[in-house]
Amino acid sequence: MMQTDKELVFSESVKAGKRIYYFDVKQSRNGDRYVAITESKKIVSGEEDNLQVSYEKHKLFLYKEDFDKFITALRNAIDVAGGSVSDVPAAATEVDSNSTDIDIQF
Repeated sequence: MMQTDKELVFSESVKAGKRIYYFDVKQSRNGDRYVAITESKKIVSGEEDNLQVSYEKHKLFLYKEDFDKFITALRNAIDVAGGSVSDVPAAATEVDSNSTDIDIQF
């Protein structure tokens, strides 16, 4: 088997309606591990007699130096989404002055 520059170490998928989320741990040539999260959404188009199925994919790469910040932000977002904002500690709703707000449109 030929080893690629991004060796797959671990993979788990989560099915959610028309979407599937893939959580992959990959290892680079230099031995660093990172997490690749892929959202795959099934798109059905066309007429009933000529249906076409395709998949729209979005990827997110997380590197070990960002794991703690990502987990904290994700927990805070889930806490707010799952309950009342008043139930979330004030520190979780404050904007981090070190964060960068980037709006990218494709």
